[in-house]
Amino acid sequence: MNSLHAALIDAAHEAAKRPAFYKALMDSEVFVIGHTGAASGASGRQSLAPGDNVSLANWEKADGTAVIPFFTHLEALQMAIDSETGYLCLPAQSLFEMTRGATLFLNPKSDYGKEFTPHEVEALLETGMNQQPQRRVVEKETRVMLGQPAEYPQAMVDALCKLLPEHPSVSAAYMCLMHNPEESEIPTLVVGFQGEDLQQPMREAGSVVVDTAPEGQPVDFVIVEQGAAGVAGYMLENQAFYRVADKVTPH
Repeated sequence: MNSLHAALIDAAHEAAKRPAFYKALMDSEVFVIGHTGAASGASGRQSLAPGDNVSLANWEKADGTAVIPFFTHLEALQMAIDSETGYLCLPAQSLFEMTRGATLFLNPKSDYGKEFTPHEVEALLETGMNQQPQRRVVEKETRVMLGQPAEYPQAMVDALCKLLPEHPSVSAAYMCLMHNPEESEIPTLVVGFQGEDLQQPMREAGSVVVDTAPEGQPVDFVIVEQGAAGVAGYMLENQAFYRVADKVTPH
């Protein structure tokens, strides 16, 4: 087992560990079944030179959908095949770039694996996380209803509370329920982040939220600043679900 596979196992058991897995993946080399044009039919590890044409194995899922298998380490690849074959080791980022538009599956036939849709691959290449945030701008003054959710999203909050201590730039996080009946019948959970340099923490939080929010529940993020009005102002009037404890300076 290597560090990437260990990160995959951690991510499978705990949503808050998934951003760390995606970062490890984008910094790692992975194994793929395939060959270069010059080594067609060869078995064992093959070298990849600049400009080489590469052929990668395509497998089918039970529903007939095509996927490209790739692996965290050589042993996982060997467990997934029943005959000798050629394989390549290359950076995960390079694999994602050359297979844009395809669905990939990490560690098929293993206890721990993950499917990567084309949308997730694009997000990983763009942001390093598997979800790409969509920015929304309120064009005109809008009246919305704000409150606290009747069914508290405990799993999502717990996961965020485990993630955010890794980002000292986040001083507090808040949550409320926002409903604009003219826009949607379903209220939106809104998570507010207070602090500085919030882009990366919010990006990682998005990766956590997509896996832990109640099913079918839309979630928006906002930045909370002192003196803010609207949704952020409402949040400041309510208790944060996460807050960095004030540091006490010894006398």
